[in-house]
Amino acid sequence: MSTPIGRTRARGVETLSLDATDTRNALSSALVSGLATALAECGKDDDVRAVVLTHSGTTFCAGADLRDPPHPDGLVGLLRQIVELPKPVIARVTGHVRAGGLGLLAACDIAAASATATFAFTEVRIGVAPAVISLPIVPRADPRALARYYLTGERFDPAEAVRLGLVTTTAEDAEDPEDAEAVDEVLAPILDGLRRSSPQALAETKRLLTARVLETFDRDAADLTALSARLFASGQAREGMTAFLEKRDAAWVV
Repeated sequence: MSTPIGRTRARGVETLSLDATDTRNALSSALVSGLATALAECGKDDDVRAVVLTHSGTTFCAGADLRDPPHPDGLVGLLRQIVELPKPVIARVTGHVRAGGLGLLAACDIAAASATATFAFTEVRIGVAPAVISLPIVPRADPRALARYYLTGERFDPAEAVRLGLVTTTAEDAEDPEDAEAVDEVLAPILDGLRRSSPQALAETKRLLTARVLETFDRDAADLTALSARLFASGQAREGMTAFLEKRDAAWVV
């Protein structure tokens, strides 16, 4: 059985690519499982210095696959796995990021985005909340700015994603920022720095940086998992997801 995760390696950096382009790399059970397996293997491989998480197609991740959503516990486990991995994980984004995809982004240690990337927390528009993905997002994001985008579902650009604390750097100052590959210019010195760093030092430094995030997982994961399950089973969520799939406004739109 094929996996929706592509894998390549260059000079100690393993690149994992979300390759389910037919579903815009939505978080299906298969994608979550495949990514978790690949990350576990990278974590145990002494030859892997760092992991780059990227994507095929025009969308990094569209959020939960509404036809085959992962169980909330599975998504919690994947996000925690990224945070706890003893190797730095760097997101390379050259497309759209929606809903649960922002959870993946926030779980990574460093995130670089192309100038044409777009972002949105779209959960509220289908009758649910950004519950589980809040575990890595809330400890790292600006609370006032986050409130706006959580509550409205508005789209925002890479510069705003940097201001929120969801993205580290963008390709806006590259020689040709409109080129999706320009993000690699931004990533080059970051990856060079990681290759020059001691594996032991990287692991322990990451442990220092992620301590507060993991405290949030320990404290809130069970409650947010329950909230997510309850909302996805609600009547408003059924209406919202049906409206989304039918490309119409939900019943509550005024």
